[in-house]
Amino acid sequence: MRTSLKRFSIIPMALAAGLAIATSAQADVQTPISSPVTVRGNSGGSQSSQCGYISSNPNEVLQVSGSPASLRFRVEGQGQPTLLIRGSGNPICVMADSFSGGTIEVPGRLEPGTYSIFVGDRSQANHPFTLSISQEN
Repeated sequence: MRTSLKRFSIIPMALAAGLAIATSAQADVQTPISSPVTVRGNSGGSQSSQCGYISSNPNEVLQVSGSPASLRFRVEGQGQPTLLIRGSGNPICVMADSFSGGTIEVPGRLEPGTYSIFVGDRSQANHPFTLSISQEN
């Protein structure tokens, strides 16, 4: 009888551990940011937007708390990468040009709130990218 109880207690623990891993797959970033945050992934997606093709889920979620934050966003990637930042105001869209070599660098001052950050592509292709977010003084 003890053996069967042990088996049944392992299943809920395994499910709980699996859910914890699944929900922590996309980390939220919150200001202040003491050291740069780096996110790697694949650009683009199936949803057409004003900023190229993006995924249905953001690549990162940023929470600006307290006072406005001066941040720097940098995307390095192949293809024709785009950076889309959606918050409570107007979206910010920046596209790499032919001279940038697939690099986008954007400084900005963001008001308190939650921002969804997407790394897209002007064509419907997917390419590896690195996104870094740092806070400026």
